[in-house]
Amino acid sequence: MMLKYLKNSQNKINEQIKNFYTPLGIQVYFKDPLMNDDLDIEKAVSRLEELVPKHLLSEIEMIIFGQFDEFEEKEINAFYRDGTLNISNFVDNEEEILGHMIHETSHSVEEAYGKEIYFDQKIKNEFLSKRMVLYDIMWKMGFKIPKSLFSSPEYNYELDMYLLQEVGYSKLSEAIRGLFIHPYAVTSLREYFATGFTEFFTHPNDHNYLKKISPKLFKKIELIYDEEKLDTN
Repeated sequence: MMLKYLKNSQNKINEQIKNFYTPLGIQVYFKDPLMNDDLDIEKAVSRLEELVPKHLLSEIEMIIFGQFDEFEEKEINAFYRDGTLNISNFVDNEEEILGHMIHETSHSVEEAYGKEIYFDQKIKNEFLSKRMVLYDIMWKMGFKIPKSLFSSPEYNYELDMYLLQEVGYSKLSEAIRGLFIHPYAVTSLREYFATGFTEFFTHPNDHNYLKKISPKLFKKIELIYDEEKLDTN
């Protein structure tokens, strides 16, 4: 009985040490233990709140670290759903965690500021224009992909798997140089926005490359970054 009591007490202590709230009131919860005990999660989450303006974090209520079926089903390490950032507990370092959190935060920003981001069609047109350029490049490289897969801004599983498994991200990285900020940006308009958003906030002192290759996207992120501009837009 005493052993059980001590074990339960220790579990409560561990839970109190691990789970915490951030200064902005975001709850950080560990569903499963981290595989790397040396990670400083508080440092990574604090960095998130330093880099991303408060109004762009307004939809985030919780961050959960653990294992989810979606990770295996979709071959991903993080996803956003219903106000929660779900992050894999199999992460190597704080920078990886920060990148996942910022990327998934971008999808919450789409919910809050979708009209400001997409209504005028500017980044959609920029994205599809780049897709057509990439389509021609891929054909010249010997990858005969149906044009129909490149003409829609929506996510397409068939295209995603073709790029991942048939083309490979190494060759895709060569093909997109000067067109897209990241191979995954090719998969959909939403991921085009998300990868640009991630680049913007993970490299706060150097936006030159993003601004050069994706000027419309860059201007949109600049717009939502400044809350005063949002209020007057």
